[in-house]
Amino acid sequence: MEAPIGPVSLSLLIIIGGGLTLAWSIYLAVVISRRLRRRRLQNQPLRPEFVGILERNVPLYRKMPAPLQAQLRGYVNVFLHDKEFLGCAGLKVTDEMRVTVAGNACLLLLNRKEDYFRGFSNILMYPDTYVATEAHWDGTVVAHRDSARAGESWQGGPIVLSWNDVCKGAEYADDGHNVVLHEFAHKLDEENGVVDGLPVLRERGDYAEWARVLHKEFDGLARRTRQHNNEVMDSYGASSPPEFFAVATESFFERGALMKQRLPELYEQLQKFYGVNPAAWE
Repeated sequence: MEAPIGPVSLSLLIIIGGGLTLAWSIYLAVVISRRLRRRRLQNQPLRPEFVGILERNVPLYRKMPAPLQAQLRGYVNVFLHDKEFLGCAGLKVTDEMRVTVAGNACLLLLNRKEDYFRGFSNILMYPDTYVATEAHWDGTVVAHRDSARAGESWQGGPIVLSWNDVCKGAEYADDGHNVVLHEFAHKLDEENGVVDGLPVLRERGDYAEWARVLHKEFDGLARRTRQHNNEVMDSYGASSPPEFFAVATESFFERGALMKQRLPELYEQLQKFYGVNPAAWE
């Protein structure tokens, strides 16, 4: 026989239930408020001087169709509201820097759900290539080495960028090198909690084909790198599956026509994931 619930226990359950209801109501209010604010920002015209920065510093913006340009401007509005830029090593962050980074990063959000790169809010900017310390383990022995960086994405933390390298990526729109696209691709990869080269795909049924194609192309890049016969993607993509996804993203946007011609299966998977067709912009 079950023991009856006494007055004290019943009161406690009511208090707990009321607390959970209140917490859920507050959470829903925050989510709805954020969604409405983002929608308002996305529909708000981008300042004319910011549009000028996109035209100068985001070459792909000039190539894409007008509807995508309008969508990108809306995403940039939201991005600039949600993300905080912090200057490092004496760098004073300007609107030119903020809009240039935002414009390149938001290329990855076109025709996607309104995620706006979840899970972090800070972007650290250095004036030039900076030095980071890496830890390398050999059993129980750890060695620390300095490494020059153009950018990096900290899992669960900020993105770090070199402004000089951001400018280089913006200057040459067809070389397959864009540090902003690279590091923000890592943030998309991270959205499922693991940085493994497998982001959250649009449909559940997409995963098997994604795994088949990317595994095949990862091996192909490693082989071409060994043979010094690599033209579409930077050989750094052969270092690991997460780096392969980030490097493939750079080439997909900046060398779309070449990738579609030489690596059609990889292009098809990235086109399905990103929902855009950069090869047609050329």
